[in-house]
Amino acid sequence: MTDYVQEQEMEIEALEAILMEDFREIDCSESGLSTSKRCFQISLSPQDDEADEATTLPVQLALIFSHTDNYPDEPPLLNVRSLRGIQTEDLKVLKEKLEQETTENLGMAMIYTLATSAKEWLSERFGQGNLDENNEEEETEKDDIIIPHGEPVTVDTFLAWRERFEAELALERAKLMPESALTAPKEKKLTGRLWFESGRAVAKGAAPVNEESDDEDDEDVDFDDEDFEDDEEDMLEHYLAEKSDSSSHSSRRAN
Repeated sequence: MTDYVQEQEMEIEALEAILMEDFREIDCSESGLSTSKRCFQISLSPQDDEADEATTLPVQLALIFSHTDNYPDEPPLLNVRSLRGIQTEDLKVLKEKLEQETTENLGMAMIYTLATSAKEWLSERFGQGNLDENNEEEETEKDDIIIPHGEPVTVDTFLAWRERFEAELALERAKLMPESALTAPKEKKLTGRLWFESGRAVAKGAAPVNEESDDEDDEDVDFDDEDFEDDEEDMLEHYLAEKSDSSSHSSRRAN
């Protein structure tokens, strides 16, 4: 006949020798277990595989157990409690994992095996590498947040922006004029309207102006400075009209 009490006492002595200060007996009222038998608590922290020492992470777990009458031929009573930084949902997952392992280890002393399994679970769930990845994800999320900056739009700022925009637009329109019209001597310059009108007349087949005509046909014309001011909007309108007329003329010829 198996002496369960002796086996249980031998296991407790072995756990005290191996775990030392991480192992202690607690009052049954602190255990959360429905029993009047002796209760014990094992304190566990994530394991650093490289240093082979518990890391100083802000998580710590208490594995609480009590032997049943026929242990190890029947499972022990188990409970898990957070000593620092572990959520209730995680504790529930771990407890279910340990209870399944008790059924797989019936017939042998299993408390140290269960403690080792809980420690490995802590390392996987809260190990330093895992926390570093979580910190990187948090930093990435912070970088992805778009922080609006700049001054708010008001009537004054909008009017100032529109004035600059219209000035830039006028400059772009001025670039539509041929370079010869911009660089010609002042006495030969035409207004934008006259330049486009003269171009239209040539395109329609009118005879070009003969600069070497008789003196009696030549007349000296005095131009004021206002005559040489380029009307950019008229230039653009006539240019687009000329393009439209040319396209229509080409289409009629093709037909």
